[in-house]
Amino acid sequence: MPADRNAAGGETGVLLKNIDEYDGIYIAAGATDLRRAVDGLCHMVKQDFQMDPFGNYLFLFCNKSRNRLKALSWDKNGFCLFYKRLDGMGARFAWPKDKDTVRNISVAQLKFLLDGFSIDPPRGFGEVIARDF
Repeated sequence: MPADRNAAGGETGVLLKNIDEYDGIYIAAGATDLRRAVDGLCHMVKQDFQMDPFGNYLFLFCNKSRNRLKALSWDKNGFCLFYKRLDGMGARFAWPKDKDTVRNISVAQLKFLLDGFSIDPPRGFGEVIARDF
């Protein structure tokens, strides 16, 4: 048996999954109080978003200042909680502001967010409706 496999055939010593292995990536739009740890974020996923925190999903949360985020996922026998803090003057995530919603995003959209770009398409001019002068 190779050294990087356990008796059940699974990999050992691997802390991070490949991003493509998740069944979905979900972001909590709006601001989240990042003082919440695993239990608080799991409660939010289950109660507020009616989702299963034990599923094969990656959940992302951002603070009010939009310069920190946490990512939560279940991995076989425990939760993983990842934290990212942006450094640099004015560095902010282009996080969706619509409060109390959860959005399913793609891997490409996640990469956009982590690079500081918006996942929402830019807004152009709206349709002009005929009017009286």
